[in-house]
Amino acid sequence: MDLELLRLKLSPVLEQMQHNSAVADTFVDKNRYQLFLCTLWSNLVLEPEQLGLEVEDLESALDIVNKEAKKVLGFDDSVTQSFRFISSPAGEHAMTQAKLPRNHRDMLTYFSSMILDPDGHKEWMEQVKKDNPRFR
Repeated sequence: MDLELLRLKLSPVLEQMQHNSAVADTFVDKNRYQLFLCTLWSNLVLEPEQLGLEVEDLESALDIVNKEAKKVLGFDDSVTQSFRFISSPAGEHAMTQAKLPRNHRDMLTYFSSMILDPDGHKEWMEQVKKDNPRFR
């Protein structure tokens, strides 16, 4: 997909995330923003077609999302840093404060594991499959 079209598709979502994280006109709750960012990325990976994207568009989408999120968070790799936050005690606290339902928390934790420790995630999933016949 053309980069400009991709930016146009992502722009309303990214703007809404910043708006929903605003505490005041010029202040954004970075913890809340990171929850939105991780949720956005997880959903894009799970169902890129929701935004009219193809799997092949995800790499470019990641670049755009990271660039826009850097304006708020200051990290070049904001998506990865936000998943690192999710895995921290502060991230756990932020999810509790935001009253995220268990399935939402589980999704973010799952993606965090996948992104931050792909080898460990693979081993973990193999163990889950081994221990649960319904996943075989």
